[in-house]
Amino acid sequence: MKIAIADIKFDERGLVPVIVQDANTLQVLTLAYMSRESLERTLADQETWFWSRSRSSLWHKGETSGHKQRVVAISLDCDHDALRVLVVPAGPACHSGAQSCFHNELQEASLEARAGDGPESSKADLGEVLSRLYALIESRNRERPEGSYTTYLFDQGLDKILKKLGEECAETIIAAKNDDRQALVNESADLLYHLLVLLIQRGLTLDEVSQELLSRGGKGFAQKVE
Repeated sequence: MKIAIADIKFDERGLVPVIVQDANTLQVLTLAYMSRESLERTLADQETWFWSRSRSSLWHKGETSGHKQRVVAISLDCDHDALRVLVVPAGPACHSGAQSCFHNELQEASLEARAGDGPESSKADLGEVLSRLYALIESRNRERPEGSYTTYLFDQGLDKILKKLGEECAETIIAAKNDDRQALVNESADLLYHLLVLLIQRGLTLDEVSQELLSRGGKGFAQKVE
């Protein structure tokens, strides 16, 4: 369903809250606010513009830091009073240098997770994370929700997915060459995400890949590792 700017319910200050997510990982990067003008600039530039409540002025994300956010999709919630913006970030979202502004754990929640009573551990191993991400991407492929970057990739088809995978391979190589640890972490995550999209598009499961790795547990696999 397409919604016009005129349908957005800005508050009494003329602002609407905006949840910004990484289009590749769906990590929540920040919560900010947009005015009508900043939203129009965002649409025109395809980069995020916000309204700074502390400075009472427009704010172009990354204007001074270089950590701009390329906009992939914008969607409006069912009450028409909040936006979700999917972006491809060029660097950390937080002024502290953290990838996400939501990097401080609530003490009580941390204690609960350590006790094993929480819904999921923040220290899940890579296999668990990949399995959960695979399931999420698979659901996006089935349901094709509007405004989803994953939906966009599946709609564009194999050539687009392969192109993005190639780009992420190159960016991972560059991050490694430049000895940029955080960039290498970010690009590795992007690479794994796009590889999972490709596997699902081609009908492969993680179990098939796992079995192949396990089957190499003999001398041949050891030689490759060495």
